[in-house]
Amino acid sequence: SLAVGDCYNPNTKGEGEETFVEIVPCAEAHTGQVVADFNVEEGSSYPGDEAISAVADKRCPVEAGKFAPDTWALPKGVAIFYYTPTKESWATGDRAVSCTYTKESGTYTGELNPDVKSLKPEQTTYLTGSNGVYDALWATQPEKDTVEDDLPGYKAQAKAVAEALDTHLKGLKDIDGAEVGKLRDLLTKTAASWRKAANAGDADAFYIAYDSAFTGIDPGKTVAARKELGLATTVPADDAEVWAG
Repeated sequence: SLAVGDCYNPNTKGEGEETFVEIVPCAEAHTGQVVADFNVEEGSSYPGDEAISAVADKRCPVEAGKFAPDTWALPKGVAIFYYTPTKESWATGDRAVSCTYTKESGTYTGELNPDVKSLKPEQTTYLTGSNGVYDALWATQPEKDTVEDDLPGYKAQAKAVAEALDTHLKGLKDIDGAEVGKLRDLLTKTAASWRKAANAGDADAFYIAYDSAFTGIDPGKTVAARKELGLATTVPADDAEVWAG
């Protein structure tokens, strides 16, 4: 029975089934904080661990972004984790998924979103648009590793990212600042590359467009604009590794 905002310590290392967690004040050392919850609607029969995890993998990052919009400001080592119904609990009516930010090793103190209510309108607008772009990228990631094996899937991903960038650009249009203006110009070209990839006739054409499309949303290229907006400017290690790799 975890509620959004609860800080807690599990009685295991977070592997396998968890039957008990200790809720503690967020000012005390803790392993995780609940950032969102929702119910899985999958009919009366248990859909299986993989099916539920697939739903959580897509929804938890989006919901977590609403609770703590600036993921760059999270403590080092904190990542999304979730609790899902088991086959046994499903039979008793359990449909709840609890999304958490959990430290992979060690503990941290404090709430993850202490300043969320004090964010300025332009900061909120930027974070909403930026998070939407990365949510679109990862939520639509095809299962196949290569474009040749699933060109339609990769084109659908490109279309989703292009649309998210268009939404982000609409928000940036009303934000003043030289660095934000530079980022806006970059993302305008980047959105065009994603649209080109979405309309590629074959894998070769997709790769040509995708190269500039993907590098155009490199988080490192947003640092100057974030600094101008008064947001965190250290690229999370996981994001840096993805783009460097």
